[in-house]
Amino acid sequence: QVQLVESGGGLVQAGGSLRLSCAASGRTFSSYAMGWFRLAPGKEREFVAATSLSGGASHYADSAKGRFTISRDNAKNTVYLQMNSLKPEDTAVYYCAAKGPLSYYSGSAYYTQPNDYAYWGQGTRVTVSS
Repeated sequence: QVQLVESGGGLVQAGGSLRLSCAASGRTFSSYAMGWFRLAPGKEREFVAATSLSGGASHYADSAKGRFTISRDNAKNTVYLQMNSLKPEDTAVYYCAAKGPLSYYSGSAYYTQPNDYAYWGQGTRVTVSS
């Protein structure tokens, strides 16, 4: 089992940047595929980005491509979401999620559906002002 704690959210002007972090407990972080999702008022939970066990493979929502970068540091049990060129429509609570533990042979697999993930953090709020 893994516990996740997000941080790094806040208020930023449009065009600015934020880096979200998600720290995971446990000694088997490298056995979990990781993802970021967001929930905006009046909308459904939305996939943002996902990465594989080693971070060698990643996938982004169209809304995030070219602006956001997901990365992970397995030595620090942490996954990051670097968000650049932020827009007001990026305003949401951002959640990290973990799927696993997975076999080493899961390799480059990543997951984009909320139901793929069993473990979720409490969320960190991002507000982008225009």
